[in-house]
This record gives sequence, C-alpha cells and structure tokens, in this order.
Amino acid sequence: MLSPIAWRTPPRHYGPWEQVVSWLTEGLVKEGLEVTLYATADSHTSARLRAVAPRPYSEDPSLDPKVWECLHIAALFEEAEQYDLIHNHFDFLPLTYTGLVRTPVVTTIHGFSSPKILPVYRKYNRRVHYVSISNADRDPGLDYCATVYHGIPVEQYPFCAEPGRYLLFFGRIHHDKGVAEAIALARRAGMPLIIAGIIQDRDYFERLVAPSLDDDRIKYIGPVGPAEKGALLGGAAALLHLINFNEPFGLSVIEAMACGTPVIACRHGSMPELIRDGETGFLVETAEEAFGCLRRLKELSRRRCRSWVEENFTVEKMVKGYLEVYRQVLEKYN
Repeated sequence: MLSPIAWRTPPRHYGPWEQVVSWLTEGLVKEGLEVTLYATADSHTSARLRAVAPRPYSEDPSLDPKVWECLHIAALFEEAEQYDLIHNHFDFLPLTYTGLVRTPVVTTIHGFSSPKILPVYRKYNRRVHYVSISNADRDPGLDYCATVYHGIPVEQYPFCAEPGRYLLFFGRIHHDKGVAEAIALARRAGMPLIIAGIIQDRDYFERLVAPSLDDDRIKYIGPVGPAEKGALLGGAAALLHLINFNEPFGLSVIEAMACGTPVIACRHGSMPELIRDGETGFLVETAEEAFGCLRRLKELSRRRCRSWVEENFTVEKMVKGYLEVYRQVLEKYN
C-alpha cells in the first residue's frame, strides 16, 4: 500500500488521501490480509510499516518534497517482487516505475490536479489498473476497472439528532472550495459560520476570508483533528459545500451526514452521487437557491442522513470493493 507522504498516515488533521489509505489498510488487515504500508516513519498502522521519509514534508520544511517522494516510491518498487499486488495512492509519479516490475499495480485516482498530468495516465493505461473514486471523476480517455467510493468508520462519528445554530465550512481554504461563498450566504441568512481547515491559498484567505472574520458571527478555527471533528460536524445546522470546481469526492460531505448534518452543495462533480437531493441535503446551482435551502433544512431527517452513509459509505463497503478489484486483477496474472 503506497501512501502519500505530504502528511502522516493517518493524518493529524488534514490529509484526505492519507486518511483513506489508513482506513483501507486497517480494514484489509482486519480481513486477514498481509499488508505492508509505505508511509512516513511517524505513521500509525496495524500493518507492517515501511518508511523512508522520517516525517511528512508538509510538516517539516527541511525536507525537499521531490527528493523524499522519489526515495519513498523507489523503496517500494525496488521491493516489488515481495508482493502479490501494489496499490498506489500516490498520484501519477509511481506509474512511471510500473514498466520496470512484474507485480500488478492498482492505482486509485484521487482526482486530477491538472490536465497536464494526463499524459502519464494515458501512457500507462491498461498496464496499470485504474480505480475512480466517483463516476463523475472519470476521464473519458482512460480505462477503469471499478469505481470504489471512499468509506468512513461511521462508529467514530457521533450522531447528533438536534441541529445546531451555526453553519459550517469544513475543508481547505481555497477558491475551489467556496469559502467566500459560504461567508456571503451566512451573512445574508444572519447565521453564525464556523470555518475549519488548512489555509492552502494564503492570498485568497487574506483577501476574501480574513476581512470577514470577527470571532463571533464569522469565525476561523484552523484545522481540526479527529478528536474534535465529530462534535463540530454534528453540531452544525448544515455543512456548506459551495464548491467552484468538479469535486472528485468530498470526504467532509459524508462525514457531516454521518453525524446527522445535511449538506448544501453546488451540483458539481461527485456531489449528486454523494447527496440525495431533498433527502440528505440540497444540490444547488446558484446562491439564491442555496439561501432558499436554509429555510428548508427542517424538512430533512438527520437520522436519514446518518443511515444514508451507513448504507453506502462505510469502511467495510470500501474494503469489499477493493477486495473485488484485487481479485479481478490477480486472476489476470495467474
């Protein structure tokens, strides 16, 4: 299992790819598989840990990302013959090693950061077995063996039956994620807004977020770790996910619903696959629609939000999906 090394596996707060890798790895071990996790040396796992990078480079500026990424990936592929299968969660760079080994490689594509990376995926199409994390995030020029939705350990997300009095933005602070739109909606509605997440775009934060902060009605609390996440998500009246891009998945969306909190999201990317419109949240096209949905939140069942996640987005279901992928891939090599 090849995890990214930008953050620890599992992450201390932000790090969605690393978090999914952790949940999947632990789920596979629970099913009795022998798994070796390639991650940072400070990672926590019940699998065998193989580490080259001492710490996540996003937490230690002395580590050059390119250097440690190369060493990290090379460590796995130099030992590829030890394994029946390699599962890559590291984006496109490991694909360039796959022609040098005979071990089959599954790659979960967690999203395309730019069209510029597509030539790598196209070159290794069919040599590598691609898995998409939503049907919306499939590139028409690539072949996929499956779509496997992310799953979360629902039991770790406490259910909150009563809606809170604040709106919540939970994610990286970036134009793509619609923080400014969330602020505008909260202001118009006269509702408090809590903003949680890492600042990915400092200029965006200083121009469009910071001037609105008052530590009362509009409050930024920084990144939130696993211990505090459930209470924050469950205590909200709604999660605002007014994104400006085609979201490949959106972990915070299912995490919020697991706590009983409905989601108001722009109808981009995977959102129609994650949210039942009018049942577990609302899908909107405009700010006017989003404002109208605030008045309709009382129509939604918080219990239904929880059960929707229990039915579709659990670690167990994710593990089952990947086990089927592994079975299909290994049958081709035997």
